[in-house]
Amino acid sequence: MSAGAGLSTADVLRLSAAGLRSRPLRAVLSAAGVAIGIGAMIAVVGISTSSRAQLDATLDRLGTNLLTVTAGQTLFGEPARLPMESVPMVGRIGSVTAASATGRVHGAKVYRTDLVPADRSGGIVVLAVRTDLPATVGATVADGTWLNDATGGYPAAVLGAGAAEVLGVGPGPSAGQVWLGGHWFTVVGVLDRVPLAPELDNAAMVGWPVAQERLGFDGHPTVIYERSADSTVDAVRSVLARTVDPEHPEQVEVSRPSDALAARAAAGRAFTGLLLGIGAVALLVGGIGVANTMVISVLERRTEVGLRRALGATRGEIRTQFLAESLLLSLLGGVAGVAIGGAVTVAYAGVQGWPVAIPLPAVAGAVAITAVVGGLAGFYPAMRAARLAPTEALATGR
Repeated sequence: MSAGAGLSTADVLRLSAAGLRSRPLRAVLSAAGVAIGIGAMIAVVGISTSSRAQLDATLDRLGTNLLTVTAGQTLFGEPARLPMESVPMVGRIGSVTAASATGRVHGAKVYRTDLVPADRSGGIVVLAVRTDLPATVGATVADGTWLNDATGGYPAAVLGAGAAEVLGVGPGPSAGQVWLGGHWFTVVGVLDRVPLAPELDNAAMVGWPVAQERLGFDGHPTVIYERSADSTVDAVRSVLARTVDPEHPEQVEVSRPSDALAARAAAGRAFTGLLLGIGAVALLVGGIGVANTMVISVLERRTEVGLRRALGATRGEIRTQFLAESLLLSLLGGVAGVAIGGAVTVAYAGVQGWPVAIPLPAVAGAVAITAVVGGLAGFYPAMRAARLAPTEALATGR
């Protein structure tokens, strides 16, 4: 394959590499501009894709068939309450596979000891919970145990991951007790973070019976969690409000936690688009740097161009040489950028515990973009070099 009238592809590559090696620092700095732009774009796409892969894995593990029911407001704008019998009524719906609930214990606060000032609760809420809650919301115990029918009637508590961090305690003998609602409660377990029920992360959870007996809990659920077969989620959602409160279904709000995660992913994609725009600007600046380097290279190498023309090189060969040099410079920056972006993605995903996902089309697109940038940046310098007459080039080069 011939790259010009008398130059093979190998000859063109050798000439281009020699041109870059003659000015190594300038070539490195010009390629670095392209590398920064490509690296930023690959990192943004890779991190965004890895985040979505983690979200997809989470939803596959936890399922998208969880619905939550909360109380809205009355006709007069006052907070409504869910009926005490709401959970058993939801469980009677034919396609429902699991139903559980939590109830907010108003006025109860949690402290590490009874010596902490009352206004420093750390934002931890106290929830009365049913023993089947973890199976319904997909929660797992990081350490210790969950409440059961026996411990649910005694002053025992399970902390959400955030609550445990605030209090600086964990389960077991080393945890001791926490001062909860004016009583000492033993910490028996700590939950992992719950993606589909993040309100549990900053909560101290106690059994439903002990909350009623010792903490003044009124027995009304605050949030009901329900799971049904995937194919019946929409049908269950349409009847859930009337089932929970037949007299006032308009005071019942039904939501799907997985929709919130999907919305967050959509917002992340919008932010990704913004970052890609920034990467494109960086790539444009890098392309201008390559063009500047090639223009200066043509001016500095007029003697070389004139000598080659005098020895018989055609305008096409001169044009091909400088255009190939620009392409090679950009491609070197693009390859370095792909490596940098990939390394950033791997490092960030590793820290976050995400699967690494770098789309191959993004890598191929990055290489293609650098080729386009190199071609555009080198077009004018190559044409300018090709237009130089041998006598003019030799005369101005002296």
